[in-house]
Amino acid sequence: MNKSREIVAKVLTGVLRDKSYSNILLSNSLDDSNLEAKDRALVTEIVYGTLKYKYTIDKILSNFIRKDLKSIDIYVLNILRSSIYQMRYLDKIPEFAAVNEAVQIVKKKKGVGVSKFVNAVLRNYIRSKNVNFEKDDDEIHKLSFQYSFEPWMVELFVKQYGIEMAISIMEGLNEVAYISVRVNLLKENYDNIFNILLEGNFNIEKGYINKEAINIIKGGNIEQNNLFKDGFITVQDESAMLVASSMEISNNMTILDLCSAPGGKTTHICEILNNTGEVKAFDLHANKLRLIKKSAERLGIKNLICSEMDARKYDDKYKKIAHRVLIDVPCSGLGIIKKKPEIKWNKSIKDLKNIVKTQRSIMMNAAEYVKYGGYLIYSTCTLNSEENEKNIQWFLDNNLKYKVEPLYFGNYDNIIYSKEGWVTIIPNKYMDGFFICKLKKIH
Repeated sequence: MNKSREIVAKVLTGVLRDKSYSNILLSNSLDDSNLEAKDRALVTEIVYGTLKYKYTIDKILSNFIRKDLKSIDIYVLNILRSSIYQMRYLDKIPEFAAVNEAVQIVKKKKGVGVSKFVNAVLRNYIRSKNVNFEKDDDEIHKLSFQYSFEPWMVELFVKQYGIEMAISIMEGLNEVAYISVRVNLLKENYDNIFNILLEGNFNIEKGYINKEAINIIKGGNIEQNNLFKDGFITVQDESAMLVASSMEISNNMTILDLCSAPGGKTTHICEILNNTGEVKAFDLHANKLRLIKKSAERLGIKNLICSEMDARKYDDKYKKIAHRVLIDVPCSGLGIIKKKPEIKWNKSIKDLKNIVKTQRSIMMNAAEYVKYGGYLIYSTCTLNSEENEKNIQWFLDNNLKYKVEPLYFGNYDNIIYSKEGWVTIIPNKYMDGFFICKLKKIH
């Protein structure tokens, strides 16, 4: 178990100190280890859980540590955090084992003196674990402690959605995310792929909302499976799948995807086109485009052209050439916290305000690339009205050539249809938080 705990501490330190992406660093660290499947699963659970509940855990630790937590060695602090997570949120590891593991690792890495400090803090927690650690009676701070979000983020959700919906959002963002895969209908039919996965000892369900989706409840690493390697499936959240589905795509269309990385929506568009027409995918970074091309090759896609472009800068050669233009704009990512929990801690209100200028410049450029009668699709993976509804209102006020074309995906508890016609998706275990708006060019 010590090796597993060392990986946990290393990944947490990389994410919280060095700003590494949790999903990439964790995946690489597990690939470099020779841990068995059950230990890999436990490491994953502890890493994501500790990141998810860091605010609450730090509040608890502050009750037992007199000095500022920032002054503590980050490695030691992350051992303490992950130990509190195990004792408070997991029931599979006995408390004495969690404490002993933490003490042994710290003794090995930092010496006997520091290990005694860790031992004292964790044993004090065990003695006091049922006390009320959140002394503030303010509703926002209570919710912050209960759901482990920064107070400003809780306030943002409450202000925009009301307390009841804000709680649903935070509960959804704290869910353990299922892995969803999209069946590549260019290569095989849905039922055959579903049955192959079923026979391959995967615990699976049909998609929550998408006819091409399969949700993997339990099983091995799907990206190591031959169905993935041979291009029969793509890992993609069900919310993201709705974007291409909303575009009313027909064979032989020309479609632009201005912010295409990492390429899930791009390749979905190509598949819906049945390898006809032309999809022009753009991104600022050449290395990201290389990954999209690699995915397209794996999926057997032939109708994709990838090019470097800064979507914030207008390019006249694309004026009125496209039947559809997708702008899945850079955003604050508040809707994907369950998959990237560090977003809770590395975003600020300032970040949310600063991104709006970029989004609006992309929108105005994209509007010029759409043919008359065509659609501009605006999507984000965030839950923030400044980046979503208010951007659309601003766009319509400044662009009289467009109107909102209402979207409807069916009656689901977590999908909010506005009277204006756009859609907000509240996160749950199947879907990320998302916003989609379809704009028709009317003259």
